[in-house]
Amino acid sequence: MKEEHAGLLVRAKVDSRAAEATARTKFPNAREVSAEIEEENGKLIYTFEFKTKGKTGIDEVNVDALTGEVVRVEHESPAAEAREKAADSKKSAVKPR
Repeated sequence: MKEEHAGLLVRAKVDSRAAEATARTKFPNAREVSAEIEEENGKLIYTFEFKTKGKTGIDEVNVDALTGEVVRVEHESPAAEAREKAADSKKSAVKPR
């Protein structure tokens, strides 16, 4: 499990495997391509990305790391996925002072 910032996993009340099982119920026949815990809009969430054979783009499932509830399911087109990766690269290139 990748952490957006060190120390996020210890703050989670829901185990990453339980969160993954919950996310997988949304796309049971898909292959998981990434898993991360991050803070987004003030919430601690697990983000799982799934790739479904024969479908373009990825499906993203966010699970609240404190309650275990699915808080968002979103399909990202290949173009949207590329934009997100570029934005993430820029974010990681900027180092705090």
